[in-house]
Amino acid sequence: MTIKHPMPTRCPVTGEPLEVTRLRGPNSGVVIEGNFLPNEFALLDRESLDYLRLFVKVRGNLKEVERMLGVSYPTVRARFEQLLRALGYEAAPEPEPGESRADVLSRLERGEISAEEATRALQVLQRRK
Repeated sequence: MTIKHPMPTRCPVTGEPLEVTRLRGPNSGVVIEGNFLPNEFALLDRESLDYLRLFVKVRGNLKEVERMLGVSYPTVRARFEQLLRALGYEAAPEPEPGESRADVLSRLERGEISAEEATRALQVLQRRK
């Protein structure tokens, strides 16, 4: 029995996405070569995939994800939004109504949003003035 490892999705040298060019039937030995497009789930990093698995396991209940991970609901929600964006399902959310510049920077500091998301949120807040 061959030990199977998770499929790498990034080039270890450049960090670019890898292309799937060869598939093999494990029992038949049939080999198919070409350029294949993996689905969006196959391209998730391990952390995002683990989060998705947990989300599915608890049937989409973010409060249960919060309990199981031992983190705040805003952190769980932010990670879910990051997952959606990684899958290409929706654009980054705008800041919450009444959220201030300091709130955005606090969320960034706590790791609830990325630097890119914080930049977008701060730009939206600036336009609202």
